Parts: sequence; C-alpha cells; structure tokens
Amino acid sequence: MRPDLEGTERRRRVHRTDWMALLSGVVFIAAGIVFISEPSVQPLVMLMVLVSGLGFAGLVAILVKAVRR
Repeated sequence: MRPDLEGTERRRRVHRTDWMALLSGVVFIAAGIVFISEPSVQPLVMLMVLVSGLGFAGLVAILVKAVRR
C-alpha cells in the first residue's frame, strides 16, 4: 500500500459518462448490424437513420450537460 494512502480512505475515481460517444457508438453498431443482416436496405435510408441518430445523441449530450450544471 502506498504511504500517502495509509490511514485514509482511498479516493474513488469516478468518470462521468460521455453520452455523445456512447450513443454514437451504439448507433453505428446498430446500423452496421442492420446493413449486414438486411442488404436490401437502401444506403440513403441508412444515411438518414445515422444522421438522425447522431442528432439524437447530440441532443441527449446537451441535455445531460445542462442538467449537470
């Protein structure tokens, strides 16, 4: 054990969730799964879904940031 931590509580490092990155990753993974499993989906439709998903992720990130302040 490190000497500077003896007799004191260990501080827990907590990282806040980056909602933009998390939701963007989920959108891209879901779109990839759909595009691979259902090849008849038009690329333009998938592009619109991706842009809409990224817009939603941005909106959630902005709202979470406003609530945290």
